[in-house]
Amino acid sequence: MNKMYAIVGMCGSGKSIVCDYLERRGYTKIYFGGVVIKEVQKRNLEINPENEKLVREDLRKQYGMGAMAEVLLPDIEESYKRGNVVLDGLYSWDEFLILKEKFKENLEMIALVADKKIRYARLAHREVRPLTKEEAEDRDMAEIENMKKGGPIAFADFYLENNGNKEELEEKVEEILRSE
Repeated sequence: MNKMYAIVGMCGSGKSIVCDYLERRGYTKIYFGGVVIKEVQKRNLEINPENEKLVREDLRKQYGMGAMAEVLLPDIEESYKRGNVVLDGLYSWDEFLILKEKFKENLEMIALVADKKIRYARLAHREVRPLTKEEAEDRDMAEIENMKKGGPIAFADFYLENNGNKEELEEKVEEILRSE
């Protein structure tokens, strides 16, 4: 039976590192944030935190709080038929419910947690779409209040603390894979 992991966590917690690691291990990666980036580009807007937030919230108004899962469901189903899948950035409780209904026990969530100061420092120094402390705080608040991001994190099957380095995090992921 194929495996599917949804990686959840606040911005800067290390979701992309875990997804990239699983992708190197043969999982097909489906990036939820890619829906937003494509829509920002489609609207001929500059890619920045304000426009991403605007588009993210517009998509949720149009499709509901499960927007990204709804849009990506055909790709997720097709990828899952072919092999293991990692979902990069499941955000809302509604997205989780859509996917859980479809994939039942084959969907497991890995939540990444990191101290806020560490996350914000990572976000300030990342190469792609860096965020200031204020932008990171605004994004955290919007994701918690508007997207109900806390539900998937609270309901995760596995929790990984990521206050260390990339190698330590990858070893924690490997421990999960070995335990399955």
